[in-house]
Amino acid sequence: MSSEPVTVSIRREVDPERIPEVTAWVQAGVNLANRHPGFLGSGWIRAGETSHVWYMLYRFTNAETLDAWESSSERTQWLSLGEGLIRSERSKRRTGIEGWFDEPATGAVPVPADALPEAPVRWKQAVTIWLGFFPVNLLFTYVSAPIPGWGEQPIWLRVLVTTLVLTPVMTYWVLPWVTRMLRGWLSR
Repeated sequence: MSSEPVTVSIRREVDPERIPEVTAWVQAGVNLANRHPGFLGSGWIRAGETSHVWYMLYRFTNAETLDAWESSSERTQWLSLGEGLIRSERSKRRTGIEGWFDEPATGAVPVPADALPEAPVRWKQAVTIWLGFFPVNLLFTYVSAPIPGWGEQPIWLRVLVTTLVLTPVMTYWVLPWVTRMLRGWLSR
C-alpha cells in the first residue's frame, strides 16, 4: 500500500444559470467524501465573483484510498446528480511540485485537446523557483545573521530552521505570486 498522500485538483466550468444548484451539489460531494476512509480534506473556490470557473482540491492518504473513493457507488451516484450542471471538467492527481505550474489536463468530461494548457518546460519551472527562493533566502540570511549565537549553531541546525521557515513562505505566498507575475512567460 502506497503511503504518499494524493491530491486531486479539478477545474470545472459550470452553467452560470445554475450556480445555487452547483454550490449545493459540490458541497454534497465534499460531505460524502468526508465520510470515506482515507479522506484528508478538501476545498473549493470560484475563480471570481462572476466567473463560471471553479477549482476544487481534495486529498486522500494514498492512491488506494483515493481509488476506493473514486470507484465508490456513493461517488458515482453523486456525479450522476451533477449531470447538466458542469460544462467542462479537468482533473489531475498531484503528489509534488508540479501542481504549482499546471492546470488539470485530464478528466471525465471531454475537453478539446487544443484547449488544454501545457505545463512550462522544466528549465522555466527551475528559473521560476529560483527567482522566488533566492531573494527570500537572502533576506532570511540577513535577518537571522545578527541573532546572538546563530553563527555558532551547527550548519544542519541552521539549514533545518531555514527550510522550516521558508518552505511555507515559498509554498503559500512567494511561488504563487511569482508564477502569477511570470504567467505570460511561462506559457510561451
